[in-house]
Amino acid sequence: MAKVAKRMQSISEGIDREKLYAADEAVRMVKERAKAKFDETVEVAFNLGVDPRHADQMVRGVVSLPNGTGRTVRVAVFARGEKADDAQKAGADVVGAEDLVEQVQNGQINFDRVIATPDMMPLVGRLGKILGPRGMMPNPKVGSVTMDVAKAVKDAKGGSVEFRVEKAGIVHAGIGKASFSEEALIENLRAFTDAVNRAKPTGAKGSYLQRVTIASTQGPGVKIDVSSLSAS
Repeated sequence: MAKVAKRMQSISEGIDREKLYAADEAVRMVKERAKAKFDETVEVAFNLGVDPRHADQMVRGVVSLPNGTGRTVRVAVFARGEKADDAQKAGADVVGAEDLVEQVQNGQINFDRVIATPDMMPLVGRLGKILGPRGMMPNPKVGSVTMDVAKAVKDAKGGSVEFRVEKAGIVHAGIGKASFSEEALIENLRAFTDAVNRAKPTGAKGSYLQRVTIASTQGPGVKIDVSSLSAS
């Protein structure tokens, strides 16, 4: 434990915890401090001025990051017939109907994202208590309940990121890997910021984007000046 604390103290040197850094400087600092033996994920967290306990202050959406996420996304699709064939051709990892429901109920969740055709939702609804807490329940608002399953699969595989505000008013997501160039990470960060801004609910009052922090998987957080996130 002491070794971990010493390592964190070492890589945190040079970061002013109270300062708000420009986006490009923050990304550079995070990349420089990503020293793990694996390719760390670069994650961003937004503290939003919302109370998600109120329906008119819920924030959720989906965004396709211009440079992808750098991770392999396993996609499951609930569909039958022609749509099941479309999903398989598009690269879905698991495709099924009642058989897939049974797999999930038995704890076989070998996927990261779930897509369903509208007619399958009564069936998928049985899995709400399993998929819901994992953030995997298909929802038409983020394009995961659709007849165009081929596009949905390709988007999920190609770098689309779903986001949803948590109880404390925080939205977070991985926006790439430490091996990405600074330019690629900044583009992804701005695309994600734009998506969160577009998802601003009608019930949000006062300041919406209150605090933004970026960090790698095992690195320290760096606070970002929100004004530097607008596309230049």
